[in-house]
Amino acid sequence: MARISLDPPRTPLIRIAEWYSRRKYGKVLDPGKAVGHNPKVLMSYARFEQSVARWKALDPGLKHLAVMVSAARIGCSWCMDFGHWQAEGLGLPMDRISLVPTWREHVDAFGELELWVMEYAEAMTDTEPTVTDALAEKLLARLGEPAFVELTAIVAVENLRSRINSALGLTSQGFSDACAVRPANR
Repeated sequence: MARISLDPPRTPLIRIAEWYSRRKYGKVLDPGKAVGHNPKVLMSYARFEQSVARWKALDPGLKHLAVMVSAARIGCSWCMDFGHWQAEGLGLPMDRISLVPTWREHVDAFGELELWVMEYAEAMTDTEPTVTDALAEKLLARLGEPAFVELTAIVAVENLRSRINSALGLTSQGFSDACAVRPANR
């Protein structure tokens, strides 16, 4: 159960945000409803997400793995549900995406670079972060600096999303009713 009402005041901004969300996602996103109680936060968050969507230095599949590992590590069921739906839209293999929360038990299902990306996302998400120089050097050598910076930034962005959604008590919104992706037990 959400810790905040998902019924923000019906302002013109909220109506526009709802229209956009329905058009893009087929429904109004609960995080938008929650932050809609503060119009400045909603606008800043929307502009921020639009900017993030334009990042293109990192392979979309690697980016998605990093996002899903971070969401699973934090335990954001809303992010996991939405991430599963996004993976379908990206044409990623769902049998592998469903393994992401427990990727360490399924290392044979992933390539070497994918494993490094997931390890990096997990290490960044740890409190305190546990990123090692050796892992960063391997990723830099394979990805290059622009993609490595984007990887680092997208993991930080997902930490923001997952922590906000978890703190607000947002749970799965039914984006993938058959969602086999569940947050990992830590």
